[in-house]
Amino acid sequence: MKNIAVIGAGTMGNGIAHTFAQFGCKVQLIDVSKENLHKGINTISKNLDRMVSKEKISEAQKEETLNNITQQIDIPSGVKNVDLVVEAATENEDLKLKIFQQLDGNCSKDTILASNTSSISITQIASVVSNPERVIGMHFMNPVPVMKLVEIIRGYNTSDKVTKTIMELSEKLNKVPVEVNDYPGFVANRILMPMINEAVETLYNGVAGVYEIDTVMKLGMAHPMGPLQLADFIGLDVCLSILEVMHNGFRNPKYAPCPLLVNMVRAGKFGVKSGEGFYDYSESKKAEKVSSQFDSK
Repeated sequence: MKNIAVIGAGTMGNGIAHTFAQFGCKVQLIDVSKENLHKGINTISKNLDRMVSKEKISEAQKEETLNNITQQIDIPSGVKNVDLVVEAATENEDLKLKIFQQLDGNCSKDTILASNTSSISITQIASVVSNPERVIGMHFMNPVPVMKLVEIIRGYNTSDKVTKTIMELSEKLNKVPVEVNDYPGFVANRILMPMINEAVETLYNGVAGVYEIDTVMKLGMAHPMGPLQLADFIGLDVCLSILEVMHNGFRNPKYAPCPLLVNMVRAGKFGVKSGEGFYDYSESKKAEKVSSQFDSK
């Protein structure tokens, strides 16, 4: 599988495109916004520069990786003759369903269709595709070029052949694929998001401050980053969206988002990407300091 299309040039999409391109795949990076494409390629280039400076890759490998990526602004042009499409658009079910309907009408019947969704049902996504056995979840972790885990989510109709192919492909990307079944939040976010939500509740109830909560979890539980700082890095809007999917899917009040999280998102405080969340990232150096914790050692 050498020809890949990635839909969405945001944080996850450009990371996925970077990873495939670095391992020799020809990648069509698709986004309706030329500005997003430009930002995505710039991010990939900067991350490759960091790898060159750390002598993890050569300058020639950097150029080869960038040359493996072609920018596209519409799905029909970008998904012709590809072996795999990885959708990495915003975590919105209606948007994802529309994208997969387009893919169904424009891809070869043999093209595997994957979603990088972190919580939305793969079975639901596959329901709008004429042959749902080719739909699967590939939930990469952020930052994609560094993090080893890929959750491989089987929908109700996902075939054994497609699952085996994607597991093997993930290993070729030097990732560790873990197969999980299709339930809200899968494994990673089913465990992570309630922890983040509980940290927000702890702050909301006045038990301790932001720094104190994160320090307890970092020093007491050996987490590399506290849950509130991690929420800022993920995006508070993304955390809220995942919790809402889980709350609606399980109908269990334990997944109900904390009112403080809801209000922060309503106020436009999304974390690192908006300049403010539980921490203040208004100065670029502060944002860089947080991001640098995710550089490979």
